[in-house]
Amino acid sequence: MKIFCVGRNYADHAKELNNDVPDEPVIFLKPKSALLQAHTPFYYPEFSNELHYEVELVLRISKNGKYIQERMASRYYDAISVGIDFTARDVQNELKSKGLPWEKAKAWDNSAVIGKWLPLIPELMKKSFNFSLTLNNQTVQRGNTSDMIFSFDKLVSNISQYFSLNIGDVIFTGTPAGVGECVVGDVLEGFLEQERMFELEIK
Repeated sequence: MKIFCVGRNYADHAKELNNDVPDEPVIFLKPKSALLQAHTPFYYPEFSNELHYEVELVLRISKNGKYIQERMASRYYDAISVGIDFTARDVQNELKSKGLPWEKAKAWDNSAVIGKWLPLIPELMKKSFNFSLTLNNQTVQRGNTSDMIFSFDKLVSNISQYFSLNIGDVIFTGTPAGVGECVVGDVLEGFLEQERMFELEIK
């Protein structure tokens, strides 16, 4: 299983972090160990003092593929969910300032949360999706797939030019504006339309 993540796929989010809006997808990976398993508590990482939430739509790959054409890409995923790409922002900023890779800030154990899966039946494939994140019952992030710089199909096609896609791989498709800090005791809930996909308390 591979966990692909997409950076800066919403223009407003890129701007809020003073990043350039990309001309092609910004791709990074998390290891399998980054996935928080079901019924496993999430603990605030000891090495960070500035933990940020980033809510994202997540795709589940359902077919092996390589060099996938964009017009064929929808055949390679079959379900969608809402997840969090947790970021140790203080660690990331320090590493970026030194020109160093920042996997330590993104890819530690249990840093990727994925909610329950919604099967993508044909009539859902063509619609846009609203998703959101609440922090202690207050909405802090809202997104819609119509605002993505790179669509699901473009992301699948682009990633497959560099990496083989395999059944069970997942793609975090980018976070909208509104990322922010969370602390021990906070409760985060992710929604797809009006349906709650996960609930997480930070320990």
